[in-house]
Amino acid sequence: MSNFLVTGGCGFIGSYVIDELIAVSKNLEDPDAVNIYNIDKMGIGSSRDNIKTKPEAPVTNLYVDICSEHIEGYLPEGHLPNKIDYVIHLAAESHVDRSIDNPLAFVDSNVKGTANILEIVRKHDARMVHVSTDEVYGHLGKNDPPFTEESPLAPRSPYSATKAGSDLLVQSYIETFGINASITRCCNNYGPRQHDEKLIPTVVRSIVQGDLIPVYGTGENIREWVHAEDHAKAILEVLFHEDPAHLYNIPGTIELPNIRVINEIIDRMEFHYPEYKRKREGARIEYIEFVKDRKGHDFRYALSTEHSLHAVNCQGGFFLEDTIKYYVEKYRS
Repeated sequence: MSNFLVTGGCGFIGSYVIDELIAVSKNLEDPDAVNIYNIDKMGIGSSRDNIKTKPEAPVTNLYVDICSEHIEGYLPEGHLPNKIDYVIHLAAESHVDRSIDNPLAFVDSNVKGTANILEIVRKHDARMVHVSTDEVYGHLGKNDPPFTEESPLAPRSPYSATKAGSDLLVQSYIETFGINASITRCCNNYGPRQHDEKLIPTVVRSIVQGDLIPVYGTGENIREWVHAEDHAKAILEVLFHEDPAHLYNIPGTIELPNIRVINEIIDRMEFHYPEYKRKREGARIEYIEFVKDRKGHDFRYALSTEHSLHAVNCQGGFFLEDTIKYYVEKYRS
């Protein structure tokens, strides 16, 4: 019997992690040998819809804030097992704009919340994967080499600073208490189930609803992309590694300026959903509104696939069709 604790499992990436854990259980001779406990406070970005289609799955949902002191004491008696074997910690405040508006909420969730989960890991002597972000490294110029796992931490927003702080907490528990933990740092994720305020949902929603697509600055900021399902598979690869390292970068499959991503979506929607096609005036597309740039907007993120010591590579390309279809169906209804 293996007991898994997932935090943030009703969120975007977390729901794909639960999908992958369910797939693991189905491939075992005894599917009942896996129990999954999901802790989620149901904040911004979380939805019961993300995992409600799995009534047969071995998942127990516990709607608790990881910031609560002595978190196990807030859980209904008997809802957590006496022994937790694995912890995958994804729960976090994650939107940069919101961190600029309310930094303290990010300190509470991302730093204090992580400390509470680390205490559970220590108590149960569990194997842990702490899911972080490439944003802790800061940003790159257009021609700078990608970040490696040896790159220094240089966060530039309250969000990335609190994630860097949580990474350092995990590292301190590894060094001080000898916990068995790994940190993963991934690039931008895409796919169905993402919160409305993220780039790709915003682009599709704006087109479907007849609004202009808001684009920060010139739209030339560059991001690396990976599908959330591929990210989830990489997380489990790290979790079950026979001789795990303490840090893994998870590079994406493609690096693109934001404006290129937006134009890719426009082109594909014009082809597949001509009812949303707008008239063009010369080379200018009547879809986009350039808005004031975000404070401290990082120019570029990229993770090395060649030089990272323990990189887990996500395979595949930039497959947008299913993602676009998901959001078109969501926003047209």
